[in-house]
Amino acid sequence: MTQDSGLTYRDSGVDIDRAKQAKERIKELARSTFNSAVLSDIGGFAGLYRPDWSNLQKPVLVSSADGVGTKLKIAFLTGIHNTVGIDLVSHCTNDILVQRAFPLFFLDYIGTGKLEPEVVEQIVQGLAQGCSQSECALLGGETAEMPDFYQAGEYDLVGFIVGLADESKVREWGHVKKGDVLIGLASSGLHTNGYSLVRKLFFEQEKLTIGSHLEELGKTVGEELLTPHRNYLPVIKELIQSDDLKALAHITGGGITGNLDRVLPDHLDAVIQRGTWEILPIFRFIRERGKVDTEEMYRTFNMGVGMILVAAEERVQRVQDFLTARDEKFYLIGEITDGSGKVRYR
Repeated sequence: MTQDSGLTYRDSGVDIDRAKQAKERIKELARSTFNSAVLSDIGGFAGLYRPDWSNLQKPVLVSSADGVGTKLKIAFLTGIHNTVGIDLVSHCTNDILVQRAFPLFFLDYIGTGKLEPEVVEQIVQGLAQGCSQSECALLGGETAEMPDFYQAGEYDLVGFIVGLADESKVREWGHVKKGDVLIGLASSGLHTNGYSLVRKLFFEQEKLTIGSHLEELGKTVGEELLTPHRNYLPVIKELIQSDDLKALAHITGGGITGNLDRVLPDHLDAVIQRGTWEILPIFRFIRERGKVDTEEMYRTFNMGVGMILVAAEERVQRVQDFLTARDEKFYLIGEITDGSGKVRYR
C-alpha cells in the first residue's frame, strides 16, 4: 500500500483472490459426490436438492451438526489434512443412522486466519471421500478467512448433514425391553473423542513427538491419532431398515457410559460385560501410561466399540448372521435389565 492509496481487503489480511483460487480447487471434488437429486452447482448462494420420497410412508428430514474438535491439532502438527473431513462426515452420518435416517447431503464450514488453497483442497478431499462412503452429496459449504481470529496454520472445521427417514419407522424405534441383547461393532480407534486428554498424555507427560514410533501401537503417534472415525453406514444400512433392531447408540464423546444411556427408558439399565470384546492397543496405552481410572476410560473413550446395537433376544441370531455374512466383527457385550436408566459394568 502506498501513502496515497486507500486500504484494501487484502491489507486487512483477507485475500479475495486466494479465496477464489481455493474455491476453484474444490469444485470438482464436490461435484464428484453429486447425484441426480442435486439441482445446483458449487458457487451459488445456496444448494438445491430434490429428495425422492416415493418409497416412504411419512418422510421426515433428520439433521445433525458436529465438529472435529481438538483432533484438528494433530492435523496441524502433521501437515496431513485429508483425513479430518472423513472424520466429520462419518461422525455426522453415524449420528443420524441411530434415528434410522440415511444421508442426503452434507455442508461444511471452514474458518481460518489465512486461507491456504492447498490445505483447503486436502480438507475437501476428505469430505468428498466421506460423502462417497455415506452415499450423499457434498452440496456446498463456506470458507471464512478471519485474520487475527485463529493462530497461524490453524483452522476450524464443522459439518452439517441432512438425512431422510420414514416417520412411521422412527416411531417404532427405541422400544427397549428387559432381556434385549447388546451387540458391539468395532471402532477404528479413538474416532474423534478424548483428544484433549490424549494430547496432554502424549505430548506433555510422555514428551512424544508426532513422529515417535510406538511398539505398543505398531505405528507412529501421528498415524494412530489420525486414524479416521469409522463410518457404519456401509455395514448396517440394510439392517436398520429391517425389524431386527430395537435401537442404536453411537459411542462418541462421553464414551459408552454417556451414550448408551440415551436409548434407555427410566426403569431399565444396560449391563455391560467387560472382557467380551477386544480393547484396542491405543486404549491400553492410554490407561497404563496415563494411569487413567477404568471408569474414566469408559466415560471418555469408545474403548474399541464405536456402535452398539440393541436387539430382542429372539432376533439376535438373525443379526449375528447378517453381520457374519458381511465379514463384520461384532461382540455380544451385555443385556438390558431392570434399573433406573443407567449403564453399569460387570
